[in-house]
Amino acid sequence: MQGANKIAFSTHRAWVVIALLLVLSLSLGACVQEAKEPLSGPVPSPEAASGGTLIMTLGSRDPTTLDPALVGDVTSAFVTRQIFSGLVRLDKDLEVEPDLAESWERSEDGRSYTFRLRPTANFADGRPITAEDVRYSLERATDPRLGAMLPSATYLGDIVGVAEKLAGTASTISGLEVLDERTIVLTIDAPKGFFLAKLAHPTSFVVDQQAVESGRRDWTEQPNGSGPFTIERWERNQLLVLARNPHFAREPARLDRVQMLIGAAASNPLILYEQGQIDLTSVPSFALARIQDDNNPLAAELRQEPQLSLFYLGMNANLPPFDDANIREAFRLLIDRSLLTNVTLQGTAESAYGVLPPGMPGYNEQLTPLEPDGERIRELIATSRYGSVEALPPIIAYGSWASLLSDVAEATLGITIEVRDYEDFGDYLAALEENRFQIFGTGWIADYPDPENFLDVLFRSGSGQNHMAYSNPDVDLLLNQAAVEPDDNKRYALYQEIEARIMADSPIIPLYHDVEHMLVKPYVRGLELTPMGVLDLSTVELVRP
Repeated sequence: MQGANKIAFSTHRAWVVIALLLVLSLSLGACVQEAKEPLSGPVPSPEAASGGTLIMTLGSRDPTTLDPALVGDVTSAFVTRQIFSGLVRLDKDLEVEPDLAESWERSEDGRSYTFRLRPTANFADGRPITAEDVRYSLERATDPRLGAMLPSATYLGDIVGVAEKLAGTASTISGLEVLDERTIVLTIDAPKGFFLAKLAHPTSFVVDQQAVESGRRDWTEQPNGSGPFTIERWERNQLLVLARNPHFAREPARLDRVQMLIGAAASNPLILYEQGQIDLTSVPSFALARIQDDNNPLAAELRQEPQLSLFYLGMNANLPPFDDANIREAFRLLIDRSLLTNVTLQGTAESAYGVLPPGMPGYNEQLTPLEPDGERIRELIATSRYGSVEALPPIIAYGSWASLLSDVAEATLGITIEVRDYEDFGDYLAALEENRFQIFGTGWIADYPDPENFLDVLFRSGSGQNHMAYSNPDVDLLLNQAAVEPDDNKRYALYQEIEARIMADSPIIPLYHDVEHMLVKPYVRGLELTPMGVLDLSTVELVRP
């Protein structure tokens, strides 16, 4: 899933983050309800013996979307996970467990999954969630009228009939069958070990048809969700308040409320944390050494978790000069990753030389480190069809680390790279989806812990997340083979071969794998920081002495 530099919470996207520094931090005013006044208007007092009110910052703007069918970035996915739920979820160890479903059975051929809903599965208004609601939600998520390049092509595409539905050649998904009010069957095109984990992505979450079709301009302002929290108040680009959903299918959330500060109130989260006004915050790289100092009492409140992530510069193989593989390889050799991670990022990340992050099944520890090599770079440019630096066309770079690339290219080769950016993150995502950029900086946070989520999702020809317009038929064939390989060891070996072939084609400049450093107040209990970030706030409570 699209993610952002040094982001505090990831939910997946999968997906890919982009030029904005989105720091998600949580903040709390004094005791359970000695809390400071929110931005405008009081929040109703919590009940006695409650889990309290958590206040967190989302960043400079509202989430791009809270429609589960459209979620493609980390911030939107994080908030959406609090409001909606699906059949399954990932636990703190990233294992698949029941969510709205109480159980499932897989057919002997591995292609059909029969889900049984919990009898306690309800929408926020108390109305029961039925198998027909699940069917409606999946059908809606694959409706091409919602937009182009829908996330469902990636996350639901294994279900029989989804491809035809997205292409407009079918009106329904043939691989869905409702057996009764609480039972639905999903049939996929081939046995795939990662399929259940894909269903934990927001694209599969259950929405209320009545809310969606209410006629409101933005139904997500009052969505009647299926998750642990509901939207109590939303002041655009200022404040989003979530309240506990008493009708949630699983154990109710322990917190009474979550206040999400946005815009000016969300700035300088580390300062807010040090002033005792917030509960937790992601630590920026420039402050980590100070926080880790043994003489700093905050050192005892620091948590660390390597993330299943990749931050990189993507090069569009259809746009000059990156339509030449020699140019792409030359640019891949420009960046000194050791300098980037140890100096620029001050040890808060791990250098990336391939695609898969450490901790991901199939990670290859034997990848050859890429070192800057000016002589080899000039040789590659000379053997390209452009022939020289002077003959290269103008280059415009967007997104995170574009300025670093520009500085290094100027110093090393005398190449001038113009750096541009988008003020609105949603506009950036839209342009990214249309493959408009020659070269761009972005990131990908795992949606589920499987190499398919990186190598297939980001590099398959025509994938909605393949913003490099990269295409290699041999890689596609190997991806097809790996997807259905039942033996995990053989499957991971295939993915290592795939990764090596991709890197030989140089569609990206891998930069680093993130390590999350988060400060958490001692009274915050139940917060689960996973290799995919913080996924679920329903387990969090505030326990003060």
